[in-house]
Amino acid sequence: MTNVLLMKVRYEYPPFFRSVVADARVNLRYRSEGEFKNKFHGAMHIFRLMWVADAFFAQVCYRARCRLIRFRVPLIPTILHRICMSHSQVCIGKPVIIQPGMYIAHGQVVIDGFVKIDSGVVLLPWVTIGLKAGNFQGATIEKNVHVGTGAKIIGPVTLGNGCKIGANSVIVKNVPRGAIVAGVPGEILKRK
Repeated sequence: MTNVLLMKVRYEYPPFFRSVVADARVNLRYRSEGEFKNKFHGAMHIFRLMWVADAFFAQVCYRARCRLIRFRVPLIPTILHRICMSHSQVCIGKPVIIQPGMYIAHGQVVIDGFVKIDSGVVLLPWVTIGLKAGNFQGATIEKNVHVGTGAKIIGPVTLGNGCKIGANSVIVKNVPRGAIVAGVPGEILKRK
């Protein structure tokens, strides 16, 4: 069953270059470092970000890994995954689909299971997006969700568009769109 799902996921990965450019634009915006002026300027920003931001380096490796998995290239995707884990402490599982334009502030992030993350999502350090025992279905995170430092999102939950998850919260239930959630287990503090 999981092999069939993994085969389907391979065709859902977004294109490499479009994803890296969108990720770089989001990183530049959050780092207050301007915008691309042209393609050459953009390429220089991407290489510079890979050098100075360990989490962005891990995102580029993840994007390359997805592309190689899509074309059934052996061994190299595993090597890229190991480099991400050892260099940036970012572990993104094979069935994870991340749309272009996500921001990981620093390393120390774990994402595993059949997880879908939309664009505009911000993950701060020590975030875990994981699974419940015996269930490979993970979270669905909609656009513009902000996940605070140390938060844990466990199991097949949906985080609605624009919601905010407080630091060190544990989320085990769906979060409605625009809500602010904090605590263990996460409780809604405010609804939009």
